Amino acid sequence: MPASTLVEPLCSDCSRPLTATTVTTIEGERLCPDCTTDVGVCHGCDEPTRTLHPTTAATLLCARCVSGWTPCADCADYTRDIRTLLDGRPGRHDRSVCESCVDSYATCDDCGHRTTETFRVEGGDDVCRICCEDDYHECAECYTLISYNDTYCENCSPVEHDAVHSYDYKPSPVFHGDGPLFLGLELEIKTPERRFEDAVDTAVDHIGELAYLKEDSSIHPCGFELVTHPMSHEYARTRFPWQLLNRLRLLGCYTDTDVGIHVHLSRAGFDSPVHIYRWLKFIYRNEIPITTLARRSSSWAVFSKDARSSVIHYAHGDRYADRYEAVNVRPPATFELRIFASSLQPQQVQAALAFAAGSVEYTRRLTPADIARYRGWEWTAFTTWLRGRPEYSPLLAELEDLACAS
Repeated sequence: MPASTLVEPLCSDCSRPLTATTVTTIEGERLCPDCTTDVGVCHGCDEPTRTLHPTTAATLLCARCVSGWTPCADCADYTRDIRTLLDGRPGRHDRSVCESCVDSYATCDDCGHRTTETFRVEGGDDVCRICCEDDYHECAECYTLISYNDTYCENCSPVEHDAVHSYDYKPSPVFHGDGPLFLGLELEIKTPERRFEDAVDTAVDHIGELAYLKEDSSIHPCGFELVTHPMSHEYARTRFPWQLLNRLRLLGCYTDTDVGIHVHLSRAGFDSPVHIYRWLKFIYRNEIPITTLARRSSSWAVFSKDARSSVIHYAHGDRYADRYEAVNVRPPATFELRIFASSLQPQQVQAALAFAAGSVEYTRRLTPADIARYRGWEWTAFTTWLRGRPEYSPLLAELEDLACAS
């Protein structure tokens, strides 16, 4: 007879023959007594196992008994009562924690959910990221989070006056003087809070029906934007109440780097798309002297490469562009020249209007021969042209003051 081929059972760990005293775990391991030191007993099924999972109920369960439970992302204990924390960041998942750990997280005062982080909003409430991004934004002046329906927080809210209209106020234009070119002046002015009412009353008394006052988010903490109806350059030069600027300065009104002058030029004041092209080309080719004249180089009035290369398209009516270019081409009836720093000095404001009008008239008759033979695009050619035209004398005087008259 052949010898027996039965295999003697061995310990799953040490491979020694098993005795009558063995332990079989729920994972199917058969262990000798020496190899059971790390074997525990599941509190759920009372079966031996090497893998026990702590729970929030202060028990240890095997993998089979813990099925359907969820590990807490904070303490790692398994629980049947999982709580979800909002995260809201792109690419991030909401966080699941147990009932004990959830108490260490704040509750959003808007939606009532627990959240991984909160943001303090005006009034003292704390909101989750999702509610913050959906319903709040920063105050136009400071970093306080306010409702999307508001522009300023309570501390930064500008002083109000019945004669200062909202930022979106736009009455029907009333034209003053003879065209074809009409100019619309937007002059941003800051005032001391205690003199705001006096400044508004003074401005209203002087401008009459020629202009109106508006709010503007760039004017803070207190002030207004003076906006004229369309004027010819001659009318602006001779009929605008220039003494108003000195009166406002005497009241303590001022300008700084936050505010500017914008001049709208009527599209109807150009002869043709070719004329528009010549004018835009002249503006963008002379960035250095023009920003010197404007007394600023601003991110609100950029001389960008894209705008310069798109001049031909703008001349033919393309209005798809960034509004914060040196020339904003988006308005349907005007071009908005945005380059100038604001001022309460009459000569500087007059120079802004004179440059707007003068640059249009200079390029109106500019011929290819002027450009080829006499370097018509160049600043010197323009300033030479100005010298024989006294209606632009404030501009020439300002250029000489700024040492860029040639």
